[in-house]
Amino acid sequence: MNDVFAKSGRVRADGRHVHDVNLIEVKRPEESKGPWDLYRIIATIPGEQAFRPLHEGGCPLVRQ
Repeated sequence: MNDVFAKSGRVRADGRHVHDVNLIEVKRPEESKGPWDLYRIIATIPGEQAFRPLHEGGCPLVRQ
């Protein structure tokens, strides 16, 4: 899956949608260059780091 809200996404065997997550900071008014220039991306956290690992989830439908 790859759309505006979830880049590099996939659905795992436990049904969880794992995708990259952005850490975003709100800009100060003097930093903004227009009416929609409100945020700054600080970092992109890979989905495998942002979500609990499959083996720690405890989903009974997943054989380990």
